[in-house]
Amino acid sequence: MSLRVGVTGNIGSGKSSVARLLQQRGAGLIDADALAREATEDAAVLAAIARDLGPELVRDGRLDRAATARRVFDDAVARGRLNAIVHPWVRRASARRAAALEAAEPAPAVIVFDIPLLYENGLEGGMDAVVVVEATLETRLARVCARSGLDAAEVRARDAAQLPLPDKVARADFVVDNSGSPEALRDRVDALWRTLLERAAKV
Repeated sequence: MSLRVGVTGNIGSGKSSVARLLQQRGAGLIDADALAREATEDAAVLAAIARDLGPELVRDGRLDRAATARRVFDDAVARGRLNAIVHPWVRRASARRAAALEAAEPAPAVIVFDIPLLYENGLEGGMDAVVVVEATLETRLARVCARSGLDAAEVRARDAAQLPLPDKVARADFVVDNSGSPEALRDRVDALWRTLLERAAKV
């Protein structure tokens, strides 16, 4: 069996960068965000979104992502409805991909699950270990504002909608500091990878 490792962190922390670096070192990778995008290309999922959240969110057979984000961001009930549609699809797809990776010859020693809301959705129980990627709030704000066009207040609001990063750090098996340079991050991931391989050998 492969070692199942959840990688998470708050907005702008660089969790996906860490997940990709682990993939480059030989881990299998399952990206929850990518699966969620695939889910919203499924006709049954789109039909459920149109039914439960409004037909204006689906245009010409495609999800209007910007309109959907506006609809659910400040509305916990709407967000819950969207999650109830998308999350089961993502969990099923994730399970299928993990099974396929473990059935491969050779199977990867480590499978990384890149999951933004791992703790928020209670998914840590399905992992052998959890890695939390941290960075200072100022660093995270600068990164997200530079890449997304959001302003600092919008990023702060999105960060506040997640479990506080210090709480995630306190619950993590491993913490990766990503406040520095890309070179420093690669060095930290190298050290993490060696530790994960040692743990995987005991699974």
